[in-house]
Amino acid sequence: MQNMPEAVAIVGAGVSGLTSGILLAEAGRRATILAAEEGPGIASAAAAAIWYPYDAEPLARVIPWALETFAVLKDLSRAEPASGVSMIELRTFARDHEAVIPEWALQLGARKLASDELAMGLTAKVFRDGFTITVPLTDTTIYLGYLRQRFTAAGGSIERCRLNALEEVSEEFGLVVNCAGIGARELATDDQMEPHRGQIVLVPSLTLNFAVVCDDPPLMYAVPRSGDCLFGGTNTVSDRRAADPADTARILRECSRVLGIREPSVIGEAVGLRPFRRTGVRVAKARLSDGRPVVHNYGHGGSGFTLSWGCAREVLELAESA
Repeated sequence: MQNMPEAVAIVGAGVSGLTSGILLAEAGRRATILAAEEGPGIASAAAAAIWYPYDAEPLARVIPWALETFAVLKDLSRAEPASGVSMIELRTFARDHEAVIPEWALQLGARKLASDELAMGLTAKVFRDGFTITVPLTDTTIYLGYLRQRFTAAGGSIERCRLNALEEVSEEFGLVVNCAGIGARELATDDQMEPHRGQIVLVPSLTLNFAVVCDDPPLMYAVPRSGDCLFGGTNTVSDRRAADPADTARILRECSRVLGIREPSVIGEAVGLRPFRRTGVRVAKARLSDGRPVVHNYGHGGSGFTLSWGCAREVLELAESA
């Protein structure tokens, strides 16, 4: 690690920036996160944050990162329950076709749902097929705070600032780590970035013992958490950050129909822009125009939490050789 510059600036305070910052700070580097916003306003805070590779490419790189993150989160659920990480049964459904279990999911114990399980706790005849797998769930209302606390406990600091270019990072930082999410479109002048808008609706806690996901149109998911239940969702190419009442109504209607319940009251809405990159997740070393090394870590699409620890470990390795 003696080759890694001592002072490191991480741009972005979402799950990718925080996780990368933790590994850098715990490796003994003077790590500072620079962020235009943090807390409830960031895309990570609007995520369902259930572990599952989604809306990210290429799979040859995504799956190893995801499996590494799975192991870390599973350990956290056991060793640090206050982190907001737990294990939950995820039931993935198909409306009118066979649900194919990915090879990586079989390795984690996924199995097909029996015919009598397809409507267990749900409206009958909505889904034709499905499978079940137990995966980590990160409650963003708790987990992001855990990450911030762990980062600062390791000696890291967080500063609020808005950058127009990565070169604007102070020269006191010999290394820049770019975890800017959709902001990398401007900061890294990357025209491959595409905002995949995701809207969620928060409702009071329900008697639901597993998470429900169906990617078939209309996209829907229901994720029970410790203090509420998260309904979703949308996945459209859009920069719009404001909640759309029409989306809220559709999400409530479809989730309630699938769950066989009356539409619950709404206690919150949130929108996040999934930072999808058409040419694939970018975890790579490069140089800024001023010659300083930069490690890019962005373009995770809908898999920011799912890839976080695997990508952060690779960021650390690249930083050590910068």
